[in-house]
Amino acid sequence: MSSHVLVTGGAGFIGSHLCEALLGRGDRVTIVDNFNDFYDPAIKRANVEAIRARAAHSTHSAGSDVRLVEADIRDREAMARLFEGGFDAVVHLAAMAGVRPSLADPLLYEDVNVRGTLVLLEELKARPETRFVFASSSSVYGGNEDVPFSEDDEIRRPISPYAATKRAGELVAYTHHHLYGIPTSCLRFFTVYGPRQRPEMAIHKFTAAILEGRPIPFFGDGTTRRDYTYVDDIVQGVVAALDHCEGYEIYNLGESATTTLAELVEGIGRACGREPVLERLPMQPGDVLVTYADVDKAKSRLGYRPTTPVAQGLERFVAWYQETRSSSAATS
Repeated sequence: MSSHVLVTGGAGFIGSHLCEALLGRGDRVTIVDNFNDFYDPAIKRANVEAIRARAAHSTHSAGSDVRLVEADIRDREAMARLFEGGFDAVVHLAAMAGVRPSLADPLLYEDVNVRGTLVLLEELKARPETRFVFASSSSVYGGNEDVPFSEDDEIRRPISPYAATKRAGELVAYTHHHLYGIPTSCLRFFTVYGPRQRPEMAIHKFTAAILEGRPIPFFGDGTTRRDYTYVDDIVQGVVAALDHCEGYEIYNLGESATTTLAELVEGIGRACGREPVLERLPMQPGDVLVTYADVDKAKSRLGYRPTTPVAQGLERFVAWYQETRSSSAATS
């Protein structure tokens, strides 16, 4: 049976892919997004057009199955109006993103990521049957040196404001679940990449630099490791968490494999067919040395099965980037 799902931040990178997946299986989707200028809002508007086009051509949905509401999740009156129609589920992706930018404006990150989440949860108090899926982050593990990271690890030392706000989001979600019975799944995403990735993120930024012959900003000695997760795999996990949302649970969603920074740059260069040039820089405050997901819980309870190794995912991303750049050049 189809559901009506509210996707906050649905015009963004992960959100747009999720909306397409939900529409493709016959769900109705309402997107709420404020189109802020963290990166070019035109990119997000193009994502919405792609979602609408996919809905119009889907055998399981029609263009009318997707609705866009331009609003800020911190606006209590706007959210009250939005929730009047009722939803079967909320997937909460809207947030100020990024570790490094959060150091420059921690108050904004707290306001959007914590208070904004609380505004949504307050709306759900009167609708406790509504499933709530919250996008958290692997950054909550901070400088944890025990790998792979498990959902049972103690989370005491987040090392950036962004990480602290995501952990706070998990905690306020638990409080509302405990008090009001809201079924809740918190998903700790591990470095998501793929088509439509935000332009300030490493893989997007490195690809652009290599193809344009510019040096890559290379922080540290190249031995830092990340668990890079292809967006299709993340979306599969989000949909599964939505379908199995009961009680209060936290799940890691990652590829459960690590790639060093040096290996990542080499892989992007290989996919681009060019030799990367490095601009060597010191490690940045707030960066962690390793992220590595233990996904056994998601596999056993959600049927989560990541299938895209990094080498294949990088090839797909570079192909998308080149096609997008060619299309933009042709229309300019």
